[in-house]
Amino acid sequence: MTTRAPRRDSVENRAGILDAARATLANDPHASVDVIARSAGLSRRTLYGHFDDRDALIRELISSGAQRFNAIATSVDDPDSRIALARLAARLWQEAAHVQVAAALALDESHVEHTAAALAPLRRTVAALARRGQEDGSFRTDLAAPTLARLIEEMARTVVSRTDAASTGAANVAVRTVLSIAGLSWREADELLTAHPDIIATEIDQEADA
Repeated sequence: MTTRAPRRDSVENRAGILDAARATLANDPHASVDVIARSAGLSRRTLYGHFDDRDALIRELISSGAQRFNAIATSVDDPDSRIALARLAARLWQEAAHVQVAAALALDESHVEHTAAALAPLRRTVAALARRGQEDGSFRTDLAAPTLARLIEEMARTVVSRTDAASTGAANVAVRTVLSIAGLSWREADELLTAHPDIIATEIDQEADA
């Protein structure tokens, strides 16, 4: 028995709901299903035809966003553990800055379990990087690698939810904070970023264009 593909209008409606939810939640993180449906130009009934409730909609947003974050994790392949961590932090921040409210929702305690599962590939990358950095002497070794990886995750979570993405130098702060948790002094982080300006060049370019 073959499975019938979703109708084109159904696919478009679902995509429209997700786009509307991203935009609406960016303006009001507490926006209701009714508000999101109106923003999508659809009825509440149509929205519920795609998502059981508001949490189901948010979980879908988290899952789609997680795919992009996981893809970023696979794109970082620097052999130097310090550079790899800095570049990973910068690229993740640049992605999260575009959807900061949605990212903050994803990191909220009520969705943390779903977020952790959706971001499993990224978390494995961070854990492997923590181990590699300890083994090659780049990162602190007073903590077990899993603990260090968890601290890096928690610090990144705090930075995303507490830092104004529009503020000047936000990515720079995010990267330096993560490097600090990994065990680098502020002087070592400064030397690293000075030697590799491309790590946060995207943010600098964006500020110049603003």
